Amino acid sequence: MAEATTPEADITTIEIEDMITVGTLAERLTIPVSRLIGELMKNGVMATVNERIDFDTAEIIVEELKLGVAITRKVVKESDVPTRVKAANSDHATSRPPVVAVMGHVDHGKTSLLDAIRGASVAKGEAGGITQHISAYQVAHNDRLITFLDTPGHEAFAAIRAHGALLTDIVIIVVAADDGIKPQTIEAIRFARKAGVKIIVAANKIDKEGADINILYSQLSEQGLMWDGWKGGDTPVLPVSAKTGQGIPELLDMLLLVTDVEELKADTDVPARGLIIEAHVEQGRGPVAHALIEAGVLKPGAFIVAGSSYAKVRNLETTDFKALKEAGPSTPVAITGFKTLPEFGDDFTVVANEKLARAASTTSANEKNASGSRMDIGSSELIRLINRNNEVQELNIIVKADVQGSLTSVIDSLKALDTGEVAVRIVASGVGAISENDLHLAHSSHAIIYGFNVELSTSSRQQAARDKVSVRLYKIIYELIDDVKNGLSDLLSPEIIETEVGRLVVRGIFNTTKSAVICGGEVTKGKLVAPAMARVVRGKELLGEVEITGLKRGPSETKEVFEGEMCGLSFNTAKRLDLAEGDHIELFTREAKQRTL
Repeated sequence: MAEATTPEADITTIEIEDMITVGTLAERLTIPVSRLIGELMKNGVMATVNERIDFDTAEIIVEELKLGVAITRKVVKESDVPTRVKAANSDHATSRPPVVAVMGHVDHGKTSLLDAIRGASVAKGEAGGITQHISAYQVAHNDRLITFLDTPGHEAFAAIRAHGALLTDIVIIVVAADDGIKPQTIEAIRFARKAGVKIIVAANKIDKEGADINILYSQLSEQGLMWDGWKGGDTPVLPVSAKTGQGIPELLDMLLLVTDVEELKADTDVPARGLIIEAHVEQGRGPVAHALIEAGVLKPGAFIVAGSSYAKVRNLETTDFKALKEAGPSTPVAITGFKTLPEFGDDFTVVANEKLARAASTTSANEKNASGSRMDIGSSELIRLINRNNEVQELNIIVKADVQGSLTSVIDSLKALDTGEVAVRIVASGVGAISENDLHLAHSSHAIIYGFNVELSTSSRQQAARDKVSVRLYKIIYELIDDVKNGLSDLLSPEIIETEVGRLVVRGIFNTTKSAVICGGEVTKGKLVAPAMARVVRGKELLGEVEITGLKRGPSETKEVFEGEMCGLSFNTAKRLDLAEGDHIELFTREAKQRTL
């Protein structure tokens, strides 16, 4: 028989980007995510709801599903590209250091490469070897400064990586020469392109067996990055080794060359301004913000506004805690003195006095509250609100993290776990240690507290035990996400699995009452057992479900009867059944199986 096809006129076309999560694709296709995951597994792709697949994989799977849907690659228009809004420089602008973001796939050696450049050991201190938030610092090369941003590698930190790209002048894409292009490499390239910045590729682990830079040249060209050693190419690709130091001086030379070509400048005689790249609370110091200065010169004692927060700069330090008397463009700094914690991604600017700072922060807070009152929600949140009345099971959680950027990434990752049946309800969230108020709120709202890179004091631990509040601390984001995923799986209603055991065709009816029947017949399939559940069927019509209470082989009671044998059978019924010869009694088992996301 010829396979049915969907008429071309009936095919729906949807646009997706180069990378898309399994959950988002299922939502766009309006099918259960379990069906999409099953189809991926059939094709040898093991992916969970929150993992990303590339366009080519999505195209194949959608075709296999035969939904009457075709997908096309979304073309990024100029208007869709989020670029940094920079004030134009004046004629008095002076040269400034480049700001360089280091991005790439997890485990390809980004932080190790920066360790070698910086002469520090950061990766060993990172949980799981994965950078957990943006780190910023400066190094000197040939008597010139270069500012580096180390961005996280795990997929859950996409929001932070996007900010990392938008902050920078140059992006170094680190690719392991023995492993090649990976999904997060492609994502990093996309971020860099959206930011409109120069891309340099560092082919790391060039000293490892299996490293082949020629294969890497080819893979990069498939992503639109042509090696500058080829005719028409404009992307520098430098072989390096974080382990041996090979190629690192050449990489730094290339960064300074690009800086000279791009003529990077900034004004220094204007009020200082920049961007908050991290924010956290330190005991004894209060709110601490890490910021990158983009113009002007910041000094201790200055009044600054960052979103709905403001500060009189009490301490101005490098990101490794060395005091600064002033800091100019492209300098990463740590600032104390904020009244409240500024948010990750907030712009900051210096104002003349505290009165102006307080007024500007209040205006920003009012605008934020006004915009927050509108129904600006995603599709998964909308589904949850529509189905809230007992249809969607919610897992109440409170999230505390060490810095604002990590908090944003954790919450975004958890929201992506929502389905039509279960959802994460974030009762509260914040930056800093888990407090007594958090424990009280968790107790009253029956919530689980998740701490990311934060501690639980002895007194708080005792309070949690006394109030039976579950507090779970993690240093690796994907372990936290997996724990929440398991919690959501426990809320899923179990899958009911029915297995047919045997079938009997009725040959005679001996006794019928309102609640019980005795009959006889032939076992035509499998075997009959007692006690058991059964359904009575006439043709295709279901007459009802019954409970088998007894079996007889001849005059003797028996526990089971096999195919081809005759037997007597008695069952109880909730309502009177007009049983007739030729009806079928189908015995089955029914069990509940726990489902997972």
